[in-house]
Amino acid sequence: MEYKDYYAILGVEKDATADEIKKQYRKLAIQYHPDKNQGNAAAEEKFKTVAEAYEVLGDPEKRKKYDDLGANWKQYEQSGFSGYDFGNYGGTHFRQADFGEFFGGQSGFSDFFDAFFGRGFTHSRKSTTYKGSDLKTEVWISLEEAYNGTVRQLNIDGSRIRVPVKKGVKDGQILRLKGKGSRGSQPGLEGDLLMTIKIHKHPTFTRKQNDLWMEVQIDFYTAVLGGKITLNGLDGKLIVPLKANTQNGSLLRLKGKGMPIYGRELSGNLIIKIQITIPEKMTSKEIELIQQAHSLKQRKK
Repeated sequence: MEYKDYYAILGVEKDATADEIKKQYRKLAIQYHPDKNQGNAAAEEKFKTVAEAYEVLGDPEKRKKYDDLGANWKQYEQSGFSGYDFGNYGGTHFRQADFGEFFGGQSGFSDFFDAFFGRGFTHSRKSTTYKGSDLKTEVWISLEEAYNGTVRQLNIDGSRIRVPVKKGVKDGQILRLKGKGSRGSQPGLEGDLLMTIKIHKHPTFTRKQNDLWMEVQIDFYTAVLGGKITLNGLDGKLIVPLKANTQNGSLLRLKGKGMPIYGRELSGNLIIKIQITIPEKMTSKEIELIQQAHSLKQRKK
């Protein structure tokens, strides 16, 4: 029967503390967890071996027995266990005949484990518990969906789940869904689902924190005389008054018309940058009137 070096399996020193053993076990359990290595028989076997090692080293009583008996394993092996008295553990005295009945894998672990810790050696064996690993996914949404809020249907481990996305969510924001990750050793120990939000670039609006920016082209005459401009916002049409003599590159700020602030009943601002377009063609009358206006301006100087 093969000797199991549980310290080497976990990758810890023989004088490792209980916390060091626990930390290393959790690291390896996540690495070799069946949910993360589906179809990988080698990883599944490694996971079982790691669980067996922690079952022993994570229990002070089992660890002491392992250290006491394991140190003399070669002696037991060479003697063929003939006539060897394994001592009195838990009120039960073991002889060779008793020892042999444990080689059938009663615990679900290796023969070596059952030889030391099978029926009789312990009155009850705690089950190894572990938390399921977290799952990660990316979800793409439009800026309109980020503005209004939306819902996504995800397929996780064969189950469809409905995920609400609140309005105001940001690009790159990670939403954590408790208990929607990989299964753990028992109910209540499931991992989480980490959903990263990605927002498509919008043809009109640029988001800066909670503000929305857009450029608006207005004609020369509206810039000079003033008036009203109609815009298509994310929540519908907006009618914006424009002062006379508006300059090219001017910024108009519409308070509360930007992106909703995530988790709050507030919104950022809509910033409008004015771009003035000059007519490519003008009638002779238009040119004449502009020349008159220009002459009037020169006289005032």
